[in-house]
Amino acid sequence: MSDTRDTEPSPAGQERLHRLQRRLAEFAAARGWEPYHTPKNLAVALSVEASELVEIFQWLTPEQSAKVMEEPESAHRVADEVADVLAYLLQFCEVLGVDVLDALAAKIERNELRFPVTGPPTSKCHSSE
Repeated sequence: MSDTRDTEPSPAGQERLHRLQRRLAEFAAARGWEPYHTPKNLAVALSVEASELVEIFQWLTPEQSAKVMEEPESAHRVADEVADVLAYLLQFCEVLGVDVLDALAAKIERNELRFPVTGPPTSKCHSSE
């Protein structure tokens, strides 16, 4: 079983995440964007932003990608794209009523059961499911 200290965010972290999620909703509402924030549109926008993050790393070697945050310009680009991905994910969750932190904790628990530790760590297999 998992150690909840590793999967449960602090109350302050949860509150901050929920405040940011509300701020995003208020930002969209103030501009009348709610009709466009359908689950389909938000999922598409999330995919586009994730692709923009991937684009930064597309032609980098593994060594170059590990150092991307050392260069101010690329670090800024990465941070912006990470923010865009998170913003669309939080908006998507808001529209569908998904608690992103509960969903993540549940997924970690399922993965811990699905992929039990059976020996020393290995890099031979990895699953993103």
